[in-house]
Amino acid sequence: MSRVGKKPIPVPEKTKVSYKDRVLSVQGEKGSLTRSIHPSVELEIEDSLIHIRVETEDRKIRALQGLMRSLVANMVTGVSSGFERVLEINGVGYRADVKGKQIEFNLGYSHPINFDIPDGINVAIDKNNVLRLSGIDKELLGHTAAAIRRLRPPEPYKGKGVKYAEEHIRRKAGKTGTK
Repeated sequence: MSRVGKKPIPVPEKTKVSYKDRVLSVQGEKGSLTRSIHPSVELEIEDSLIHIRVETEDRKIRALQGLMRSLVANMVTGVSSGFERVLEINGVGYRADVKGKQIEFNLGYSHPINFDIPDGINVAIDKNNVLRLSGIDKELLGHTAAAIRRLRPPEPYKGKGVKYAEEHIRRKAGKTGTK
């Protein structure tokens, strides 16, 4: 049984937290986020600590306690320091370029792919093949990175495609060609 939900969440000095009508608002140096809190879970803010409490010890409610704790902790971390995901584009002629609120990808198809950048996500491209996505909302950042990776997932023979920087692609040997 995980005890993640019982851990208090420390609030940094320059971060303001307000909780009213089951809606949590967190404001910090990088921006502000809001989220509605599940009715089975209670939030208590005291002495720059946020405690997540539940009334019953039901299994599903305990799982919601851990979920809400990690969501609130990600909100606090996001507005104070932010999150970043790094994607790499591997392949001959594969590249990306930012044009306004879109990223134009050349990924080996017969046409370029235009990807709309959601609000709240910042994109920086290094050397035409390294994308740095950053933002304060970890959930939106993860969805955006996954959507970009889905444009051309890495293949196991040559490793061509879009992959996360920390991802390891298991390679296959390919044909041997016996005669």
